[in-house]
Amino acid sequence: MRQEADHSLREGRQGLAILGATGSIGVSTLKVVALHPDRFEVVALSAYQRIDELRALCRELKPAIAVAHAPEAAQALARSLAEEGGATEVWSGAEALERAVRDPRVTTVVCGIVGAAGLKSAWAAVAAGKRVLFANKEPLVMSGHLLLALARESGAELLPLDSEHNAVFQCLPRSRSGLARSGVRRILLTCSGGPFRKTPQSEFARVTPEQACAHPRWSMGRKISVDSATLMNKGLELIEACRLFEATPEQIDVVIHPQSVIHSLVEYIDGSVLAQLGNPDMRTPIAHALGFPDRIEAGVARLDLASIGSLDFEAPDEARFPCLGLARAAAVAGGSAPTALNAANEVAVEAFLARELPFSAIPIVIESVLAKRPVVAAESLEAILEEDGQARAAARAVVDGYRAKGVWAC
Repeated sequence: MRQEADHSLREGRQGLAILGATGSIGVSTLKVVALHPDRFEVVALSAYQRIDELRALCRELKPAIAVAHAPEAAQALARSLAEEGGATEVWSGAEALERAVRDPRVTTVVCGIVGAAGLKSAWAAVAAGKRVLFANKEPLVMSGHLLLALARESGAELLPLDSEHNAVFQCLPRSRSGLARSGVRRILLTCSGGPFRKTPQSEFARVTPEQACAHPRWSMGRKISVDSATLMNKGLELIEACRLFEATPEQIDVVIHPQSVIHSLVEYIDGSVLAQLGNPDMRTPIAHALGFPDRIEAGVARLDLASIGSLDFEAPDEARFPCLGLARAAAVAGGSAPTALNAANEVAVEAFLARELPFSAIPIVIESVLAKRPVVAAESLEAILEEDGQARAAARAVVDGYRAKGVWAC
């Protein structure tokens, strides 16, 4: 059953825990929250490294709980806030995140921690029966089938914040009878194409982190920006869509749409195609999920189709961007394959950003790991974490080979 809010939470307000509060999702969420002081109360905030920004948020919002990753940073933050007379409790570490989302004052958890690092806290939020808003796709990629089963048991409500999945959610019928029985033929995830949509593949080996992070439409963190540049972000979204909407990989297609105005589409068996449109601004899906089932103000500029003029579409080139095909193959394989895919990608992207691996080698690392790792059942959190560790070790071995050769320095 869903937990009731603690008596200290002001009546009628959602108590929010925002994990990754200083990242792009956290910042956008807080902008929406600021428009609705009668609806939302910030109970807990977390940050990984941006402690000065977390301190500023604590001064402004006065949350009951703040979580920093490192104990030393947490201690310094606690001293600083105490000297200013603040009442915020400051905790540290991964277990503190889990403790924060279980707090009875928290009714809604915004999962904005990038990568597999957000898995355990997301799991704890679902187990505690909260309303859980997923911006980070990795927990669902790694363990979506288990999280959905856990949500049915705990009474948790899972809502997508990713613009594409939120768009699909808006376009699907509210029936829970399955896609086919709801008259849905397929889901179409749109993709901007990233910064290298027209870049010759022969130039990929010379791509720098700065170029890969210069997304033409969205302002995102470095890791997600690189995923967008390789189209792995769309591959992970394909797997996430399979989990969230109980679809098969064959029911999901990807279409490149450079303007990023249509965020995704749902095609029905009668030939109808429903699309969700809006300016490329994460505050729109965040406001939708925070307010659901109500519609609330997001602070986003109105969409002016006349000024946009035209909307373009094209099929993705999986020969130039093999990460999309690798993700689809992992979705088809199921079991531990999506976990191995995600782990290898995280290691490869981290190495690229550290200038230890060429951009063109990111899919090579992932393909190598998928070839080495056997696909096994992933029916427990422990099994998923074990596979994550094994796949990371395999990926690091491939990256070390590149580093030893010194094949790239840019």
